[in-house]
Amino acid sequence: MPEVLDNEIALLERMAKGDKDAFQVIYYHYAPRIYGKLLKLLHSEDLATELLQEVFITVWQKHALVDPARSFRSYLFKIADNLAIDLFRKANRSAQLINRLLEVSIDHYTHTEERLEQKENAFLLQTAIDALPPQRKLVFTLCKLEGKSHDEVSRLLGISPSTVNNHVVKATQFLREYLANRPDITGMLLLYFLFK
Repeated sequence: MPEVLDNEIALLERMAKGDKDAFQVIYYHYAPRIYGKLLKLLHSEDLATELLQEVFITVWQKHALVDPARSFRSYLFKIADNLAIDLFRKANRSAQLINRLLEVSIDHYTHTEERLEQKENAFLLQTAIDALPPQRKLVFTLCKLEGKSHDEVSRLLGISPSTVNNHVVKATQFLREYLANRPDITGMLLLYFLFK
């Protein structure tokens, strides 16, 4: 499967000069690949679509800086990676975004009649996760809530797999203790789903 357009260098040279038609050809060639990567990272069609648009907005805003001699595919994927990392960092500061990510991650454990209980669980879990240090919270969110492997998170955040494992172990221990101190059924359900 060819990843490079036959006339990619010429198209990139034209785009660098502000040619919108060249940009459109490049967009339609690479957009499905970038979208697929973002969907795999985010597990959300809406978020993947939003970030896909941001990737190509960034490319167009910096079109004059594009170097046709360098791998454009790598350039695009780097932008997508950086935007995904920024999104996960923002998720640590945004309760609304955390709730969107939580819905995607735990939806398959629940049934329609349990929606209210799910929201209560998400609130309790968010409260517990918010008590973690920022980096540990990010690693836990990616590994436990998003289902990414330690190797994926290691590559995404630029830290060693052993550091990822250390964060997950410490976060899990903290959250297990935090939730075990809640005698209600919500805490028991969260313990079951997160640590089984």
